[in-house]
Amino acid sequence: MEILDIVDENGNPTGETVERKKAHREGIRHRTSHVWLVRKVKDMASGKDIVEILLQKRSEDKDSHPGEWDISSAGHIPAGFDFRESAIRELKEELGIDADETELKEAGIMNLSSDNIFHGEPFLDRQVSKVFILEKDLPVSAFKVQESELSEVKWFELDRLIEETKAGNMGTCLRVSELEIVRNNIT
Repeated sequence: MEILDIVDENGNPTGETVERKKAHREGIRHRTSHVWLVRKVKDMASGKDIVEILLQKRSEDKDSHPGEWDISSAGHIPAGFDFRESAIRELKEELGIDADETELKEAGIMNLSSDNIFHGEPFLDRQVSKVFILEKDLPVSAFKVQESELSEVKWFELDRLIEETKAGNMGTCLRVSELEIVRNNIT
């Protein structure tokens, strides 16, 4: 059972906790960390550098957004923990990536709210998410995918991904606003 801190609109813990399933059943605000893996590669046709972003395809068994493309690595923050240490833990668990907290570049914070139904059950998501960027140029074969969480990972060209997400062509649970935060914070 995952226990989460209940937080205010700024992501500050209120001193109360909630079980993860109850948070999503009742729409109780909690925290998540979002880590976007990015790399720069040469476009062979133009010779220009392009930015690619790693996405994970969520497992069909996930309680939300099954089978959809999602953030490189993301996860709920257990009660008593902070954004960065949770981000590092999720990278290791989901992708087999060892990273140091100092490698994470903070890109922003988002208040997210959505009401959905998955597997016939309401899923009311109210989260404050800290967005991080991690520059890693690794081949897909370097990732050790946590099969209970995701089915595959793939690099996508960021500008094209934003356009395809805006058009609704990608089968993702991504938000264009967050993709733009990432694009605006890449050095």
